[in-house]
Amino acid sequence: MSHINHFSAGALTPVLAYIMSSIGCMLGLLLASRARGTEGASRIRWLLGAALSIGGTGIWVMHFIAMMGFQVAGTQIRYDVWLTAASAVLAVVVVGAGMVLVSYGGARLAPLLGGGLLTGLGVAGMHYLGMYAMRMNAHLDYDPLVVALSVLIAVVAATVALWFTLRVRGALATGAAALIMGVAVSGMHYTGMFAISVRPGESHGTPAGAEGIDFLLPMIVGISLLTMAMLLTVLLSPSERELRNEAELMARLRENANSGANSGANGGVNAARGDGASYGSGAPHAGGAFPGDGAAGTAAGHPAEPPNPMFQPRSRPR
Repeated sequence: MSHINHFSAGALTPVLAYIMSSIGCMLGLLLASRARGTEGASRIRWLLGAALSIGGTGIWVMHFIAMMGFQVAGTQIRYDVWLTAASAVLAVVVVGAGMVLVSYGGARLAPLLGGGLLTGLGVAGMHYLGMYAMRMNAHLDYDPLVVALSVLIAVVAATVALWFTLRVRGALATGAAALIMGVAVSGMHYTGMFAISVRPGESHGTPAGAEGIDFLLPMIVGISLLTMAMLLTVLLSPSERELRNEAELMARLRENANSGANSGANGGVNAARGDGASYGSGAPHAGGAFPGDGAAGTAAGHPAEPPNPMFQPRSRPR
């Protein structure tokens, strides 16, 4: 068996990996809290940002920062570019699917457990797909029991993380939840790493693929910068309470507008009905069909009233 060193750079890689995982998870929880206060397309956008933060930075970046400290004696390690990129996409997709499932499933247990199972299996798949993307002059063997334990940790951690996205509120609780999620992600990763053993291969020379420092480092830096940009977006955006208050205000305004429109329509109908009754009743006015229509009244068969002597002009004595 070849000697494996998981910490060739000392404590730098595990500590940095844990910090990045916690930052990504904290940002994802903040974005998920914004999603709780919105509806429709706006909620989907917040959830996509949360999936990118948790799946991209919290899980994938953590995984490959830790892999920067992984060495096998007697061989160089390279990475298949497309498989590595596919592992990043897989992490974001499964986290996003789980978050959408629990977000629209409400507080019910079934969506939470289903989303946790889906996300956990996807995260474990991301880990082992990333391991499969490694190229070296050696053969990897896996301990099935330890692999099963890593998958179980991934499912439990994913379920807890999804529950956090539904329940956690406040800066202190969000920070504590992010630290717990960072421990879970790191624990799953290193459990999976300790499941492998390496047998020397027959081939020699440099394996095919990209070197980690040339390929992984730009991707890690790019995703980390995107994470920082989203963090600034969250800090400058309204809080969950402000979003809920705004949504309630808009709902009241729409309700008042609809009530006013309905009242105006009903008033117009009633006024039209009243006018029709007065003009269609056939009751003649004095002097004719309408006030002042004496001639029309006489012609219609209604005799004109005699003039009132009180309003006749008096003659002056001469």
